[in-house]
Amino acid sequence: MTRVRFIGSGDSFGNGGRFQTCILVDSDAYRFLVDCGATSLVALKRADVDPGSIDAVLLTHFHGDHCGGVPYLILDGQFTKRERPLVIAGPPGVRERMNAIFEAALPTSSRTGQRFGLTYVELGEKATRIGPIEAVALPVAHLADTLPHGLRVRAGGRIVAYTGDTDWCDALPRLADGADLFIAEAYSFEKRIPLHLSHATLLAHRDELRAKRTVLTHAGAETLARATELAWTLAVDGTDIEI
Repeated sequence: MTRVRFIGSGDSFGNGGRFQTCILVDSDAYRFLVDCGATSLVALKRADVDPGSIDAVLLTHFHGDHCGGVPYLILDGQFTKRERPLVIAGPPGVRERMNAIFEAALPTSSRTGQRFGLTYVELGEKATRIGPIEAVALPVAHLADTLPHGLRVRAGGRIVAYTGDTDWCDALPRLADGADLFIAEAYSFEKRIPLHLSHATLLAHRDELRAKRTVLTHAGAETLARATELAWTLAVDGTDIEI
């Protein structure tokens, strides 16, 4: 069994009072996050999830609402005497990008040595083994400077896929194909917002998304206002799914 919990399901701006993207996956005694937005440490503690129990963080791209919580997760481990190793995996250059965010938020902190093992792993189209899980990252259509990718992760014999932030692109059917759970951004309902997905766009391509189950996330104000009209379940902070 693989358990997926939405610790944070919101957009960049806290619409609906939701925390930024932070999806917790438990499988085979291995616990990892998919994205770790700037609010994630607070969200984890509010959900009574010990940050020190996280084995890995898999990042889709380098926007603060998806990766800005990583420095605080690492420092929390330092201050709480964490011993469990931690893997931070993401697009190429993930170590350098995280160090830059560290220095912008907490100058000099990136140079602090941790008492626990900290490893950075670059993800790509070839499956990468991280502990007992395998991750594939496919480039998607978001701001190029953030190196945006969608993720497809095999964990506990199940496949969890996530679009990250993106407009419609050819990678999305590949990510969704046969996935036990496909997590799709639905930032807007009908309005066209560049580099993001709308509910209307997902509906138009519904037949191409051959996942066993689809859940929406990262809803902006327009999507929240029309939540009763959605074709799929919209995750909220605390949504808990077993696959």
